[in-house]
Amino acid sequence: MINGYGEIGMQAIDVLSLRRTYKVGGTDKEVIGLDDVSLQISEGEVHGLLGPNGAGKTTLVKILSTILLPSSGQVKVLGHDVVQQPKQVRSVIGLLLGGDKGLYNKLTGRQNLEYWAALYDVPFCDTKKRIEKLIERVGLNDKADSKAETYSRGMKQRLHLARAMIGDAPILFFDEPTLGMDPIAARDFRELIGELKSEGKTLLIATHDMAEAEIVCDRVTLIDKGKILAVETPLTLSRLLPKQEWVDFETNEETISKLSGQLETSFAIVQRANQGYRIQVKNESESIYVLNKLITNGISSIQTAKPSLEEAYVHIVGDRGMAI
Repeated sequence: MINGYGEIGMQAIDVLSLRRTYKVGGTDKEVIGLDDVSLQISEGEVHGLLGPNGAGKTTLVKILSTILLPSSGQVKVLGHDVVQQPKQVRSVIGLLLGGDKGLYNKLTGRQNLEYWAALYDVPFCDTKKRIEKLIERVGLNDKADSKAETYSRGMKQRLHLARAMIGDAPILFFDEPTLGMDPIAARDFRELIGELKSEGKTLLIATHDMAEAEIVCDRVTLIDKGKILAVETPLTLSRLLPKQEWVDFETNEETISKLSGQLETSFAIVQRANQGYRIQVKNESESIYVLNKLITNGISSIQTAKPSLEEAYVHIVGDRGMAI
């Protein structure tokens, strides 16, 4: 594991040697959900939790939020043990799990928030003002007084988001927060994350959206098959890749044919989805060699780029396509 941790300290989230196992269908067969997971997240940090389906992301979020019990290990949230002090943990967290669970479809969006405000012990004198602010913040002004059963998937996700923030908790857990949201709503969500960070909130975001994680997260944790593979900033995660960068350019098919005959066989020209082209280089001398060939062939639309978070993720976890 990269960036292992020692003794539990006073972080916002402290996880030490966490293990979670399941029994399969009443048998004695044991399935490992989380395996020796250790992680520390500082107060005020936006932390991304990345991994394929079944990696253990939601299991970890549910243990942190006291929905599931760990099989072994120690987990603390703002110094409160999730096993010994679940009530104290629940008082300092907001949770978004998404889906239909947690919403009352026969109630309006506003009524849902009133109900959750009462459960979070929001002072009655503050409830109305806080709900109005949240409704505006998540963009549900026009649907606040409609029943939740009439909401689209994206609208329900917005309501989940408001529900997670109703208690003004210092720590927020978001599991696939932009699921079902259109691109505009997802953009607004990213802006909201910046606002919450500026307010001093600590956020753990489990997501499949690499671009989202790269934009909003201070650090990311890659998890697969219940094990942590890496804990890095999105920028430094690329150091785990072999030394490489991309040379991206645009040209016509005739020039590509000519260029292919001039390049050494170790350099492959890859066509990109946007009709541009890409060549991978491993060091500065290779980059200079390729750039000279491109310029010699009259190609001027050129840019170089480091591997993205998504490319680092695929390299470390593996490209499984549709496989789980």
